[in-house]
Amino acid sequence: MLDTKCQSAQKLFMINFGQLLEEKTDAIAQKWVSAVIEDRQIHSSDNLDRPAIENHVKNVLTALATVLDQAQENDIETIATASLEHGVVRAKQGFDATEIAREYHLLRSTILAHLRGDLLQGSPEEIFRAMSIVNTVVDAAISQCFKSYVGERLHELEQLQNQLSLTNQELTRLVRASQDNLSLLAHELKSPLTSIIGYSELFMRQQRSGKVKDTVSSLEHIDRVIRSGRQILRLINDALEFARYEAGKMRLQLESSDVRTVIKTVVEVMQPLADSRGLLLVPDCNHAPDRVLTDPFRLQQIMVNLVSNAIRYTKTGSIGIECNLLADSRWVIEISDTGVGIAPEDQSRIFDPFSRAILSDQQHPPDSTGLGLTIVRRLVELLQGEISLVSQIGVGTTFKVVFPLEVKLEDDA
Repeated sequence: MLDTKCQSAQKLFMINFGQLLEEKTDAIAQKWVSAVIEDRQIHSSDNLDRPAIENHVKNVLTALATVLDQAQENDIETIATASLEHGVVRAKQGFDATEIAREYHLLRSTILAHLRGDLLQGSPEEIFRAMSIVNTVVDAAISQCFKSYVGERLHELEQLQNQLSLTNQELTRLVRASQDNLSLLAHELKSPLTSIIGYSELFMRQQRSGKVKDTVSSLEHIDRVIRSGRQILRLINDALEFARYEAGKMRLQLESSDVRTVIKTVVEVMQPLADSRGLLLVPDCNHAPDRVLTDPFRLQQIMVNLVSNAIRYTKTGSIGIECNLLADSRWVIEISDTGVGIAPEDQSRIFDPFSRAILSDQQHPPDSTGLGLTIVRRLVELLQGEISLVSQIGVGTTFKVVFPLEVKLEDDA
């Protein structure tokens, strides 16, 4: 269909703009990348470098030039291939359907803007025919891109289903080992499981009837299933982490560690989440100890949990990460936020399993499991530290964790 449309449009087009477009391919690509970066409707590009954003767009432009150039054969196959690859990459990069549609809209506008001066030298009929070719090719590229995007998202859904199947057996053992919080865990799992089952049945019916469409609506449904699957995996992983500690199966791997490096890694991991909510991450490591003997993975796990928890419950402002050396061979790290705060009556139970503070004017974030702070406290105790908090409703919360400079294994002690 793409080949037929482009050839039909080309037969009517008498002026050759192919060479002009080919000469401007690099400039168009760079201008388009800048437009995508500056567009506030395409949030997924915020953490990508320019080559990653550019992706296969140059191939689409080069192929489009051959369609506009009567001296060359139409390179329709390159357009299709480049657009298919673009869709796969965008799915892996986390773009949603509306962002992809938006970036192709910007591509169309950028192409026409660069050809505007040359187009205006032709007749109205020639301008219309040139724009018709550009629009036909870009529309076809969008169709190919969405086709591969849907395929990749469905593949991701299949992988999530496989992960859920693989963890089901271990989850069953966990439930049998401890019945205390079974009803709470079942309640947390019910909502995302219902979503997954409902949308999966919808996709299966559409697939059997040949009605699976690569529309924005279908892509949004796929995104909902994937988000629900990720939510369940987070619940399961947190529950398993808690169970491993309770069973005494969590072992430390002690090594001399640079605290500043660990904090830098935490900031890099959490920066995209903070950026997506418009929050500042403010680390202060000027007075951190040079080296500590600890388990760097568990230390990082503690910090990531505390920082992500602070981000989820903060609408505006900043998240502070401050580290200082103390007397008596100890050091401290403080995670502070400008969030909703924790009421005094909730502060005593906030570290209990499946226990969460009561929020008067809002619901808990959908990815909150009620186990994050419980795991943090267990890990802090494992690293022979102490955790405390100071909080005020509507002002914010500060978690303070004090560790020894050297963690000692039980055998050593």
